[in-house]
Amino acid sequence: MTDFALLAAACDWQPGYRQRLIEAYRATGLEGPAADELAATTMEHSGGWRAAAVLDEDGRRIAPGRPRPDRAARQLHRPDRRTVDRPRHDAQDSHRRAAHAWARRWCAERGAGQVVVRLAAPDEIFAHYPVRGQTRIKAMTAPPTPPAGVTYRPMTAAEYPAWLAAGEQRYLADMVRAGSHTPEQASKKAEEDYRTLLPQGVATPDNTLLVLQADGEPIGTGWLRHGHLPEVTYGYSLVVHPQFRGRGPGRAAMAIGEQVTWDVGDRVVRFNVFGGNEVAMSLYTAVGYRVVEETRSRGLAAGVDG
Repeated sequence: MTDFALLAAACDWQPGYRQRLIEAYRATGLEGPAADELAATTMEHSGGWRAAAVLDEDGRRIAPGRPRPDRAARQLHRPDRRTVDRPRHDAQDSHRRAAHAWARRWCAERGAGQVVVRLAAPDEIFAHYPVRGQTRIKAMTAPPTPPAGVTYRPMTAAEYPAWLAAGEQRYLADMVRAGSHTPEQASKKAEEDYRTLLPQGVATPDNTLLVLQADGEPIGTGWLRHGHLPEVTYGYSLVVHPQFRGRGPGRAAMAIGEQVTWDVGDRVVRFNVFGGNEVAMSLYTAVGYRVVEETRSRGLAAGVDG
C-alpha cells in the first residue's frame, strides 16, 4: 500500500528538486550557468508550493510529489522520474500511479478545476493530458551554415507597428488554441507582454527584430532576445508568411535565427511552442530542437482518479 505525508519544511524537498531540475536541463544540452539560472528561476516561485513524500508499505520515502494549490488550478511538479532509492520497475510504477491519483484527489478537495504538470522527460502517466506548451532548445558547437537563398535585414521603425499588431494576434490565438487562456485573458496578456518586453520597439537593447528575405522579397519576420540566460538567445518568434510555407523557408528561418544567435556570441537557442501546433513541433524536431520542459493539463471534471 502506498501512503503520503505532506512535508512541512521546504528544506525537506527543495534541494533535491532543484538538483533534479539542473540534471534534467543539462541532459538536453543546456549546460553550466544557464541550467543553474533556469533552475533558480523556477525555485523563486516555489515558496507557496506544497510537497508530499510518497511512502511505501513500510513507511519509507520513495519520491516527492509536489501538488501546488492556486486560484485557478493545482500543479504537480515532477521534473523527472528518478528517485534516491529506486524500487523494482513494477513497484515504482504502482507507487507513481498511486501518487498521481492521490494528487488529483488532493487538488479536487481544495476546489481545483484542473491539474497542470511540468515535465522534463516523457511520462506515460500523463500521456492523456493534452500538451499546452513545450520549451525547446538547440545547443550549437560550431557556426551554423547560412541558408541558401534566404537572407535577413533589420526591421525598420516604419514596419514595426504592423508587425506588433500581427504578433499580438498570433500570440493571442496560440494561447487560446492551446487552452491555457480565455480570449479575454489572452488579449490582455499579449498586449502586456509585448509592451513589457519591447518598451523601445525596434531599438530595445539586446533584441533583434528582423525581416526574412528571398530574392529581395520579404517572406517573414523574426524576434530574438539575446542573453536571456548565460549564452542563451530566446526566440520569441520566427514567422514565414503563409504563401511561402511548404517550400523550405521554415527551415531557413530557423537557420537564420541560429546564425544571428551565434554572431552575437550566444550558443543556445531557446523558445516556447504552444500545444496544438503539431506541424511546428515536427519541424523543430527535424532540425534538432530538443524538449527541455513540457506543460500538460487536464480538468478534474474528467475524473479525479483518471
